[in-house]
Amino acid sequence: MTPLLSQMPDAAERAALLADDPLWLILIKTVVILLIGPILTIFLIVWERKAVGRMQNRPGPNRVGPGGYLQSLADAIKLPFKEQIIPDTADRKVYFLAPVISAVPALIALAAIPFGPVVSIFGERTVLQLVDLPVGVLVILACSSIGVYGLVLAGWSSGSPYPLLGGLRSAAQVISYEIAMGLSIVGVILYAGSMSTSQIVDSQQSGWYFYLLLPSFVIYLISMVGETNRAPFDLPEAESELVGGFHTEYSSMKFAMFFLAEYVNMVIVSAFATTLFLGGWKFPFVGADHALNQGWLPLLWFTAKLFILLFGFIWLRGTLPRLRYDQFMRLGWKVLVPVNLVWIVVIVSVRAIKNSGGLSTPQILIGGGALILVVVILSLLLPDKKIPEEDYVPVTGGGFPVPPLDLQVPEHTPRQKALAKAEARAAKRKPAAVSSGREAGDGDS
Repeated sequence: MTPLLSQMPDAAERAALLADDPLWLILIKTVVILLIGPILTIFLIVWERKAVGRMQNRPGPNRVGPGGYLQSLADAIKLPFKEQIIPDTADRKVYFLAPVISAVPALIALAAIPFGPVVSIFGERTVLQLVDLPVGVLVILACSSIGVYGLVLAGWSSGSPYPLLGGLRSAAQVISYEIAMGLSIVGVILYAGSMSTSQIVDSQQSGWYFYLLLPSFVIYLISMVGETNRAPFDLPEAESELVGGFHTEYSSMKFAMFFLAEYVNMVIVSAFATTLFLGGWKFPFVGADHALNQGWLPLLWFTAKLFILLFGFIWLRGTLPRLRYDQFMRLGWKVLVPVNLVWIVVIVSVRAIKNSGGLSTPQILIGGGALILVVVILSLLLPDKKIPEEDYVPVTGGGFPVPPLDLQVPEHTPRQKALAKAEARAAKRKPAAVSSGREAGDGDS
């Protein structure tokens, strides 16, 4: 057991191992991290198309390659060679820069994710992580949010109304769901006592945060779907109302970069959720000194958790319809943010009580359950909603009034009546036609 324990480094030893990495090892890690996104994107696109096709009782891609799994690779080869079409009204500099802003931060964010424990690569002991920053959580959060600004700039620089609307929706999405995502991470930071991703993984030895901080986990899952423009929150690229959204005027490789950014962001937020709430690379129900948490095996557990979350994106896209814009904003500002704030207050209060030694964990749980029961009882005792009067105009969910059922629609509009009166007056003023005498003489003859 002692040799296994010696393989589990603390924060100082992990930092020392990363600092001693030779240049060739740093280059290998960098290249691998940069390739993870594009490779997983090629796989995820065809996996999503086949999975959604199976959900909708159709085959999906099945022509290119064995089982159709080379379809995305063929698309990746085709897109760079397609013709680039640039609108005349586009701001060319920003138009070219927007896809880069979307894709590059997404590729960088994986550098702070710990994929496994200490391993040996060509005889060199190192950690399966490129950098272990004291504020790694903020770095990943910033990279995932900066990418959305590329969508905003793409919509504005295209010089077209529909992409502009998609860009405005992206701006609203950044403001609302980024706040909810950031607040959901506060509970994890309070429990772990650190913003280092590796230390957050180590702090989950006694229990994973997905059930210890269940509200934070649920809010993060909802926010990460909105953050990545995925259904049912894919309003910036709503095809049924905005043609294609922010990337309507893009083609060729620039269009492919937006696709790359979307799927790499899915990988980032899923890997981040695995790190924050699912124990990172740790195998469930065993200690850190177990053989299942040593060597290269933890990389397999991390990948399995990652793909489970990625399948959740696909499942949602094949199941739920797109929300309306007002529903989208109401969920972010009136549900996720207030619940998050209340939950943070609860976490701080519970930890303060535990640290003071006043109450034990069972007593806190019993007290919290009693409080929830009181709130439920009070909500049941509230008076029922008043029934609207008969002459009340009903409204739909969006706040738009609808006409009453007994509405009498006139046969002619006021404009039509005015035109009819004007034509009648003009006909009265027109002189009557008089036949000529010649025509009458011709008739007599």
